[in-house]
Order: sequence, then C-alpha cells, then structure tokens
Amino acid sequence: MKRILVGALALLLSLGATAQKTLEPRQTDSPYTSSKNYGKTIAVFGGSLSVNKESDSAKQLWADMLNARVTTYGVGGAGFSKLQGHTLQQQVREAGVYDVYVLWASTNDYNNNRECGQWTDYTEFDGYDESKLDTQCGGINYCIKTLLEKNPKAEIYFFTSLRFFGKEDGYNPFSSKTNQTGSNFARYIEAQKECCAHYCIPVLDQFNLQGINIFNCDQYYLPDKLHMTDDGYRKIAPVQVEFLANGR
Repeated sequence: MKRILVGALALLLSLGATAQKTLEPRQTDSPYTSSKNYGKTIAVFGGSLSVNKESDSAKQLWADMLNARVTTYGVGGAGFSKLQGHTLQQQVREAGVYDVYVLWASTNDYNNNRECGQWTDYTEFDGYDESKLDTQCGGINYCIKTLLEKNPKAEIYFFTSLRFFGKEDGYNPFSSKTNQTGSNFARYIEAQKECCAHYCIPVLDQFNLQGINIFNCDQYYLPDKLHMTDDGYRKIAPVQVEFLANGR
C-alpha cells in the first residue's frame, strides 16, 4: 500500500511539473493593434521567475495588449543546462506549435554552479556536441534549434536573467565575486546575448532595463530578494510588451 501511495505521489508531482497555464486576452484598448505579433499565440519557457503566480501580472498585460494567448511551460528551479531541474531543454521538447516562443533566462544555472560555456557550444562549430548540453550556452543553442525545427516560421525572443539582490554579484555587473565555476553573473548574461547574436535572436536585456537597484529593490522583490512581487512584474511588463509587439 505504501509503495502505491508513493508511486501515486510521484506521478502527481511529475504531472504538476509539466502542467501548462494559459492566459486569455481580455477586451481592452491597445496601441499595438498594427504590430507584427498582435493576435498571435505565445509560449514561455523558464524557471520560477517565468511561472510564479506574481508573473501573471506581466503576462496578463502581454495577453491584453497584444490580444494574445499566453501559455507558460516554465518550471521552478529550471535552467538551460540539462543538469538543472526540469530544464528549458525539456520544456521546449514538450511544447506545441506557437507563433512566438519566449526563452526567459533564470538565475538557476549561475546559482547552482552550472558551467556558463561558450556561444559555440552545441552548434555547427562543434558538430552539435551533446556533451555541451551541460552548459548554459549549450542549452540555449539546443532550445533555439529545437524550436525552429518544431516551427521554422516561429518568432523566437530571449529575455535575459533579471537581477537578484541576496548577494552582491546578483546585481552588480562589475562584481569580482563568482560562482564555483569561476564566472560572475554578468558573464552569464553576456553569454546569453552572444548565443542569440549567433542565431540573430532578438534579446530583451532585462538585466539592464529592469530599473531596479539597491535603493528601490525592497519595493519590488519578495523577502528572499530573488523573486519579484506583483509590483516588480508590473514595472518590467510594459518593457516586455513593447519588445514582444515587434521583436525590438
């Protein structure tokens, strides 16, 4: 009996990890009716910052302003490295066909000491070396390739990691502090941009456009100083919508 209960619990946890949530657009006036991505379907992949209930404050604005159906595949704890949680690599494999795919980078690869890697990881330059799927960069490149194989006409957009304020290297781009791999957080952000540059993927530099710093972070972050409040998402949401409307 105990084994049956344990098995059932494991199944429920597994199903919960892969559950998707879709936000529908509400009737509203929008300045984006003539934008490229108005009326499209959007899928979002990421870690907890992409899926926490507070994130709906941002994603509902996307849905309303862009008349879009927004489906989230994100899972808390996920990273791009295949070693990090219910990874974005897994999430993109599980996804259906959408018009727009958003790869929302988390802090998990950095905070859990997954190798940053190089923009050449898992590309034509190393023969798509699957050993490089352990790195952040290898995971990013895998996700881009997989999504374009799923829908060659899709728009793919990238959101860089947001800042976190529990330690100095989480918010200071000039920090000399590193994780156990020897890279600072700013290096992970730059590597994200480099991977996208290779494939001509538009990037929203949330790290630098977030508008949150040590003087105002308490207004926008939960007590853990890692995850944002509803107000934090409301602050970045208009920037996200403007970017998603046309990919710039």
